[in-house]
Amino acid sequence: MINKLDEALRFHQTALSLRGARQELLASNIANADTPNFKARDINFASTLQNALAGTSPKLALTQTAAVHSSGNTDSTLMGAPALFRKPLQPSADGNTVDMDIERAQFADNALRYEASVKFISEDIKLVMQAIQG
Repeated sequence: MINKLDEALRFHQTALSLRGARQELLASNIANADTPNFKARDINFASTLQNALAGTSPKLALTQTAAVHSSGNTDSTLMGAPALFRKPLQPSADGNTVDMDIERAQFADNALRYEASVKFISEDIKLVMQAIQG
C-alpha cells in the first residue's frame, strides 16, 4: 500500500524539487544582472523532469589531475541535468547575458507552476485521505 502511495506522489515530489532548484537558478541570474561576464543559465524543464523520473539523469564525472584539487561542485548541473547557457537576444558591452525581462518572466512562470504543483499534490492527498477514511 505504501509503495502505491509513494509511486503516486513521486511525480509531484520530483517536479516540486526540480521547480525549486530552477527557481534558485533563475534567482541567481537576476541577482547577477550587473555582474560583468556573468552568463545566464537555465534548464530544459521537460526533459530534465522526464530524465529524473526515468532515473536516467546524465552524470558527468570530474577528473582530478592533482591530489590538492577539490572534488568540485561547479553548480553546472541541476538534479543531474546540465544547466544550459541562455543565448542573449542583445549582446551587452560587459559580456553579461542576463536579460531582466526574460529572467523575470521565467521566474514568475516557474513560481506559478510551482504553486500549481502544490495545489495538485494537495488535492491528491485529500483524495487519498477521503479514501482511507471511507
